[in-house]
Amino acid sequence: MRNKKLTTGVVAAGLATMLLAACGSVNDGAAPAGDATAGGSGEAADMTMVTVVKVKGIAWFDRMDEGVLAYGERTGIDTRTEGGDDVSPEKQIQIIQDLIAQKPTAITVVPNSPEALSAVLAQAQAQGIITVAHEATGIENVDIDIEAFDNADYGVDIMDNLAQCMGEEGEYVQFVGGLTAKTHMEWVTAAYDHQLENYPNMTRVEAPIESTDNETAAYEKAKEILAKYPNLKGFQGSAGNDVPGIARAIEEAGLEDSTCNMGTSIPSAAAKFLETGSIDKIFFWDPALAGEAQLEIARILAGGGSIEVGTDLGIEGYESLRKMDGYDNVFVGNAGISADAEEAKNYAF
Repeated sequence: MRNKKLTTGVVAAGLATMLLAACGSVNDGAAPAGDATAGGSGEAADMTMVTVVKVKGIAWFDRMDEGVLAYGERTGIDTRTEGGDDVSPEKQIQIIQDLIAQKPTAITVVPNSPEALSAVLAQAQAQGIITVAHEATGIENVDIDIEAFDNADYGVDIMDNLAQCMGEEGEYVQFVGGLTAKTHMEWVTAAYDHQLENYPNMTRVEAPIESTDNETAAYEKAKEILAKYPNLKGFQGSAGNDVPGIARAIEEAGLEDSTCNMGTSIPSAAAKFLETGSIDKIFFWDPALAGEAQLEIARILAGGGSIEVGTDLGIEGYESLRKMDGYDNVFVGNAGISADAEEAKNYAF
């Protein structure tokens, strides 16, 4: 039987209770549109902000849409989400090109490929459109990139938990939504480097495997990996659909008690697998609050304000922003959460 780490990894004690109170509702602490204390003075009724997500129709971005709509209801700004039906960067580019013609106040984006979107975001900026990104450290041609936490720390925390579950030995693999998904690659790279330095008896058997953020694809590839490596003990997932898909393959093979499965997901998508033990732990942040954070940054910039070290967005997990080392326009919050089966019950999304 595996040794499962039960303590919370990324978030400080008590964050779970506070975040639960904010889930599914507007955040009363956020500054209203035009509040000079937040650095802005724009008229909400004159603003339109569109959030372009990686893909529509999956639980993660359905949750982000809730935050985008809640933010609009609270502030009076016209807000909505758009996205393709798969994780193609080309579809995001086309969506943004279409939006540029509409001249919204701001375009916020969660890119499938930061590199691929750079040119079209430059076109948006040239038209005076504010651009804000999320999950895109180092992306060019955005005013601000906002991350829920330091990506390297997030990857290291997942690896520490996976190593404990595996008894610090054995074979494992890592899944990403795509090799161009910058944050996914940062998580798995930091985790892998940490494993090499601290857990020498663990072995990553293959380079990161692409799932295209599709649960069925993750399931099929996990089945192939389990057949190829019968002694495999661990999976790290990055896209929200990775660990649920992997869990299906683990259950089908009857390996719940001998294979560790951890990574990014949300409680609603992972709950039934957490209960059976085919997922051991999930790591996440609230996509709704991340969506609100992007929009609040855009609102502040639209009102002539600026984002600085210590900026309080008035949104849970983003009360005192830090600048990421090595970047002028990348800021991070403290919005990370980890949960086992019991802890996941505290979240209503």
